[in-house]
Amino acid sequence: MPIILNGSELSIKKLVQIARFNEKVELHPKALDRIKVCRSMLEEKIQAREIMYGVNTGIGEFSEVVLTDEQVDQFQKYLIYNHAAGIGDPAPIEYVRGAMAGRINVHAKGYSGCRPEITLTLVEMLNKGVTPFVCQKGSVGACGDLAPMSQIALLLMGEGKAFFEGELLPGKTAMDRAVIPIPGLKARDGLSTINGSNLLTAMSAIHLYDINRWLKQAEIACAMSLESLLANMKPYDVRLHQVRGFSGAVRTARSLMKCFEGSDLLSGKIKTKVQDAYSMRSTPQVIGAAHDAVAYAKDQVETELNGVGDNPVFIPEDKLTLTGANFQGSPVSLPMDMVGAAVTMVCVLSERRLNRLTNPALSVGLPAFLTKGAGMYSGLMLSQYTADSLITEQRILSAPASIMSIPAAADQEDFVSMGMNTAIKNAQILDNAYGVLGIEFIAAAQALDFREFNPGNGVSSAKKVIRRYVEHLDEDRPLYPDHTKMKEVVISCEILDEVEKVVGRLDPEN
Repeated sequence: MPIILNGSELSIKKLVQIARFNEKVELHPKALDRIKVCRSMLEEKIQAREIMYGVNTGIGEFSEVVLTDEQVDQFQKYLIYNHAAGIGDPAPIEYVRGAMAGRINVHAKGYSGCRPEITLTLVEMLNKGVTPFVCQKGSVGACGDLAPMSQIALLLMGEGKAFFEGELLPGKTAMDRAVIPIPGLKARDGLSTINGSNLLTAMSAIHLYDINRWLKQAEIACAMSLESLLANMKPYDVRLHQVRGFSGAVRTARSLMKCFEGSDLLSGKIKTKVQDAYSMRSTPQVIGAAHDAVAYAKDQVETELNGVGDNPVFIPEDKLTLTGANFQGSPVSLPMDMVGAAVTMVCVLSERRLNRLTNPALSVGLPAFLTKGAGMYSGLMLSQYTADSLITEQRILSAPASIMSIPAAADQEDFVSMGMNTAIKNAQILDNAYGVLGIEFIAAAQALDFREFNPGNGVSSAKKVIRRYVEHLDEDRPLYPDHTKMKEVVISCEILDEVEKVVGRLDPEN
């Protein structure tokens, strides 16, 4: 079943299905009607020579320059040429597909003023697999993602480049092979394609989807480490977190207890400390805070996916044109800066547990660096170095981009969101997070090998997956293949899938 885009029901989950899993899309018939009504109103205003920003005026610092009738259509071409000014490597295809889906959904609201041919062409491009070549860098996240979105708009003129059936082709060649007519650009069409924070929002949506799954694996890794360290189980009692009231902490406590179910540690027969270190007993509060940050960002991103980020906005029912700054990326970049910091925070917690697993002064009887041949062998000593390196990079990247505005366009655009920088750095923070968690999984599995009790069913299931890919470290060997393989396993979510088969969903509300 195709996903229907109607302007109001595009969720993060649906966007990922379109962007990553190539789900087909359809424009709702009522949305098409709204687009036609809005376009009709705009054309009436053009005929009446009403002055409208970006339609019959220049843009930015040139907004006071009024165009002649002959210039109005041509202006859209030069607008796209001028703004297709990114640099460097292409953004991943799923990001670009997500941006296209988001832009279609904006048009579906019926306030953008473009011709319906523009929106329908974007629908065909998604469904037939024509993905514009879009430079990852160049957007400041205000007036929309102008540079990258302009590379999408080039295809609407039969220009630019695009990926199609595994090849990078000239834009017109890709469109011809896919049998998609070139609509060209008339008044307003170009600006209506580029004037929103659609790429940074699509990237953020995809990151939130992946971060939710990563956080669930962080809970599994934590459960393994806690069992390895003979943790006191009281701090994970759901009732403790219910009396405080933070939903994220309650969620994490429930997840941990699901993983612990069946563990000998729950029987009370194994001696544990009265109180463990913060890096152990604070886990529900810390990972829970990250869940709460993700929940807030999810709400913001889904609001943006279903909102109108244009300038100007055309309101047919009132015959009104309103100019403003709905393109501003700050409502997405600010919460996503917080999410990036939250992922880093959870990684710091993971590394502190790794330290306790490998440090013989803290590991409750485990061998130093989790090797029986200490001295001759160094075990997992250097794994901590790698985790520390990744986390240091994450800390650098966790500085918020949303406060880093640099004025542009002769100070007409004197505050910008830098939301694309937020999205780009979050991708790297998450990439490092997969590695940090992979290393904790290796260490926790190694530690459990030295314990002589039955761990929880979820923990046992996770350990079985790890052992499919990484053998017990009996004698020292190069560790980089193990680190790299476990990072790939975390990305694949195989551990999560197997654990949830045994214990049930770790996020039943989603």
